[in-house]
Amino acid sequence: MQRRYISSGSSFEAQIGYSRAVIDGDWIHVSGTTGFDYRDMSIADDVVTQCGQALENLAAALAAADAHFADVVRVRYLMPRAADFEPCWPLLRAAFGAAPPAATMMVVQLIDPRIKIEIEATARLSAATQHRTL
Repeated sequence: MQRRYISSGSSFEAQIGYSRAVIDGDWIHVSGTTGFDYRDMSIADDVVTQCGQALENLAAALAAADAHFADVVRVRYLMPRAADFEPCWPLLRAAFGAAPPAATMMVVQLIDPRIKIEIEATARLSAATQHRTL
């Protein structure tokens, strides 16, 4: 199977030189995804709204790879403030609760001070998912 690259249309991808996601065989590697609304490159001020938008952006990248949240096997949450993580839990549980992936939350300095959360994911297409997309 050939490698396939997915773009969200974010200006960051072209400026920095990366793909929103890369499909390699059964594996889907989704880059760190933030709460920017890529349609107008806006970002909300609060972490919960950013988390919701980041999950929408992640869902769009997975859908472009014919995958879903249930296909995610590993997720990393990157945040500048540990205290901002707990308010996001209900959204994360709603997205991943039915098929909880392995997860790590790290407190890091992000590239833009407006960004309060970045979500990186690795998914694997199951045989059922692959059959569904044929």
